[in-house]
Amino acid sequence: MKKIAILQSNYIPWKGYFDIINKVDEFIFLDDVQYTKNDWRNRNLIKTKDGLKWLTIPVNKGYLSEKIKDKKVISTKWIKKHCHALEINYGKSRFFKEYKEIIFSLYMQARKMNFLVDINHCFIDNICKILNIETTLLTEPRYPTGNDKNINIICMCKELNASHYLTGPAARNYIDEKSFMEAGIFVEWMDYEGYPEYGQFYPPFEHGVTILDLIFHKGPKAIKYLTK
Repeated sequence: MKKIAILQSNYIPWKGYFDIINKVDEFIFLDDVQYTKNDWRNRNLIKTKDGLKWLTIPVNKGYLSEKIKDKKVISTKWIKKHCHALEINYGKSRFFKEYKEIIFSLYMQARKMNFLVDINHCFIDNICKILNIETTLLTEPRYPTGNDKNINIICMCKELNASHYLTGPAARNYIDEKSFMEAGIFVEWMDYEGYPEYGQFYPPFEHGVTILDLIFHKGPKAIKYLTK
């Protein structure tokens, strides 16, 4: 049995993103598709004493049809702002000092990266290492360009010799399980409910923030909070 998942790359994603990575053998970055504005591609949330705050990477406006993999970052000023925001809001968390150097070194690497996907991949890959997630991350396979999403995904599953495809609940709007079964591929649905809470700053508890919130608070035990 070989299980895969296919998702767009996001900036310092929430724990559910890493949960799905941890549940598959191979994870494919779906960056050969249209970029979506006001989404998770170039931003994510942190907790502050004043409520949730966006950390956003500035990117070029581009064309509506521009693909995620072609999206360029337009400056490096955001790096200092994001590091400062993390230090101000998580500096007193139990494991901030232990992981500060690792996380901030990724921001320094980002200074030399012109494309958003390179930054996202760098953070996701290294955060997987922090969490001891050993799933293979793939950036090379090209996503088929047909209009039928089901056929596109089935083609990728076959290309990668996958027998199981894990996907999120939002995909129920278009996934035709019968087509997958006929192709010999079993569809599994990701369940994002039931994550345990932890000692998070600034109540009430919020699950939908960057994974860095969990890492700074729980450190080596963070991976345990990706299971129900």
